[in-house]
Amino acid sequence: MSDQATRPVAPAAAKSTPKKAAFDFRKYRPFAFAPLLPDRTWPSKTLEKSPIWASVDLRDGNQALIDPMTIEQKMRFFETLIDVGFKEIEIGFPSAAQVEFDFARKLIEENHVPDDVTLQVLVQAREHLIARTFESLKGAKRAIVHVYNSTCRIQREKVYAKDKAEIKEIAVTGAKLLVEYAAKYPETEWVFQYSPESFSQTETEYAVEVCDAVCDVWRPENGQEVILNLPATVEASMPNVFADQVEYFCRNLAKREHVTISLHTHNDRGCAVAAAELGVLAGADRIEGTLLGNGERTGNMDIMVMAMNLFSQGIDPELDFSNMSEIVQVVSECNNLPLHPRHPYVGELVFTAFSGSHQDAIKKCLDYNEKHVEKTENVWDVAYLPIDPAHIGRSYQDVVRINSQSGKGGVAYILQRNYGFNLPRWMQIDFSGVVQKQAETTARELQNDEILQTFEDTYLQQGSFELLDYTVNNKGGEVYFNGQVQMNGDTITIDGDGNGPLSSFIDGLAQHTGKSIHVINYAEHAINPQHNSGDGINDDNNRDNKTNANAAAYIQLNVDGEVYSGIGTCSSTVSAMLKGALSAFAQAVSIAAV
Repeated sequence: MSDQATRPVAPAAAKSTPKKAAFDFRKYRPFAFAPLLPDRTWPSKTLEKSPIWASVDLRDGNQALIDPMTIEQKMRFFETLIDVGFKEIEIGFPSAAQVEFDFARKLIEENHVPDDVTLQVLVQAREHLIARTFESLKGAKRAIVHVYNSTCRIQREKVYAKDKAEIKEIAVTGAKLLVEYAAKYPETEWVFQYSPESFSQTETEYAVEVCDAVCDVWRPENGQEVILNLPATVEASMPNVFADQVEYFCRNLAKREHVTISLHTHNDRGCAVAAAELGVLAGADRIEGTLLGNGERTGNMDIMVMAMNLFSQGIDPELDFSNMSEIVQVVSECNNLPLHPRHPYVGELVFTAFSGSHQDAIKKCLDYNEKHVEKTENVWDVAYLPIDPAHIGRSYQDVVRINSQSGKGGVAYILQRNYGFNLPRWMQIDFSGVVQKQAETTARELQNDEILQTFEDTYLQQGSFELLDYTVNNKGGEVYFNGQVQMNGDTITIDGDGNGPLSSFIDGLAQHTGKSIHVINYAEHAINPQHNSGDGINDDNNRDNKTNANAAAYIQLNVDGEVYSGIGTCSSTVSAMLKGALSAFAQAVSIAAV
């Protein structure tokens, strides 16, 4: 037999879907501006403190809106930024529009700027625009004038048609103009900021060359405060490559120790926060961004996310997001942009678990912490929840929600948290099946009140069965039960004996009905007073007064070979236990009748 005959026959090749001509990856080139940095140091560093934050919501964020903010909206937003704790706020582009100029004047003339807050404005490196910009800031105590020009290859060649020397001269001219016009307003403490726009797509050594030339004009070593801002105007590479660019820049800048290095990342590749974090490791001191990441195209770096990332690592972000819901409302309303329900930290669903395994782990962690962790041990340690939702004003009601993917832990969590029912594991398993069927039938999320109603309908309602009155006597170690139970409209007397109230009651039910009845599982607990609700059962010690339920008993019975579960609630533990047994038995009788 030949070798060919012994080899298995290969299956026929599947037909491949032809690629659309328009979706051609060959039109793109790999990123070409990564500096050679084999001895990079940033990977071995750790974030240990908050950077300097600068909000650009009122400028960069505002320019990206379909309908830019009115002065009233800008004022509302500005006040929110102050409340959060920003000390540097870019308020606009005063030379670009009258509303931008008027807003700057309003803030200054009406004394809306706290003494510890610095206004920042943006301007291109053009004299008439720079003159208008300084005019807008007249009377400010302290201000940052942020001048920029694009330095990247594509704009040099295709937009400006200028070579590197000519582009550098634009930057130097702009720097000189800032010095000239600042001298006309000596009452203000001026900070100069320069951005080589599209730094991320500029040859890094050339960006250093341009910024060195700007610093030669401003002379930060002589006391002039200078910020060099490195924008990923278009995010064009992986975050680690951007970090290499930042570290190379910081290493090679001549006057590095005299300037503040700032970053302004965009989110075109979805990595703006990561790029900013790695950029800080690489040597940056300051971060520009917006709340919720609003900005051109896919947006700016989300300061809220980066700050909360630090917070979750035990680092003080020096910004206060404890009133997160109100902050988000202001940002959403002023920007007229909706918030995605999965937006990190602040979306409606980010602390919500639908998955059964997630719900179970959350419930167990919270229960463990409640029982075993000292209140003084103030360390958050809960599965699937990176921070305590309470820190940003969120309720634990957001944590677990129920649909067809949910499990026993989630359902148990809802009943325990909202209604005080601490279901034993066997009851969790039993009820989760009931809830899953309901969720599959409705094909949607179940609300808490629906879960409670299903719980009551399944276990708490005895239907036409009701425990009316009873006595329990203990004689010589034997317990005797005598009581009246309503069954299907008839009042019957139950007599039985056993080693306790429950066993004697079960004995009486078995004698009266002729059924085989055995207790499989039993559990009980007190219900927290905040969950009490009057259920109407008469108390053992005061049969004339209806009382609130403060005990719950869970009973699982084997009735003629089938298993049924029931729950009873009452101010009396004994009454709750008997009601639970009657509820389970009522299910057996009702199902048998069907």
